[in-house]
Amino acid sequence: MDLHLQDRVAIVTGASRGLGEAIVRAFAAEGMQVVAAARGRAQLDRLAGDFPGSVRPAVCDVSQADDVAGLVDVALATFGALDVVVNNAGIAPASPFTDMSGEQWEHVLAVNLLAPVALARAAGPVLLEQERGKVINVASTSGLRGKPTLAAYSASKGALLRFTEALAGEWASRHVQVNAIAPGAFATDAQRAVLETPDVLARRLRKIPAGRMGSVEEIGALACFLASSCSDFVTGATYVIDGGEAAKL
Repeated sequence: MDLHLQDRVAIVTGASRGLGEAIVRAFAAEGMQVVAAARGRAQLDRLAGDFPGSVRPAVCDVSQADDVAGLVDVALATFGALDVVVNNAGIAPASPFTDMSGEQWEHVLAVNLLAPVALARAAGPVLLEQERGKVINVASTSGLRGKPTLAAYSASKGALLRFTEALAGEWASRHVQVNAIAPGAFATDAQRAVLETPDVLARRLRKIPAGRMGSVEEIGALACFLASSCSDFVTGATYVIDGGEAAKL
């Protein structure tokens, strides 16, 4: 299926590795132009080198609202347009609740919730003026059901899902769709400790009805659908992609 994504312009945060990198690669392969934002310059340069002219690296600390808002200016200055925003950057420090400081909570909320809010706020005038656009928020199955030792992460991702729904309702009449993806376990560097320890991996896979972790290519395909006009009647939705784990709970 041709999703007609050629020459559309996207911003993707957390783009230097894992799910964010996979989304950038999927977008670029479909002919999109992408501002790939993250803190790691070397990884971004490598990604841009694989798609010369299509991927623009942007070093950005998403915990800083000004850095985030500036990504819209980068997209407009580089590619002359903005069609899709993907809020993917996130952190998930694991700790017993009573061991987490207020500063740690604030940092998790800044990255996982306030950064998507800031980018949506900055992109909103562009998308609403042209009456066309997509916002894709990458949440987590931890936002559907809170998980022990991940209180801050679960709370931030749950709030991101409610933000997605609220903004979707507000912008629907202006033909801007806002949706969320809630990934479960994916075979990325973030799961390396699990993947490299057979007993731990076996225990993890027993919780997933599909019997495996997701591949990053699978989330890239879903993001392409949500970025395309095929999803123009889809808004305020959360797409769970976890091999059936959340449905089993």
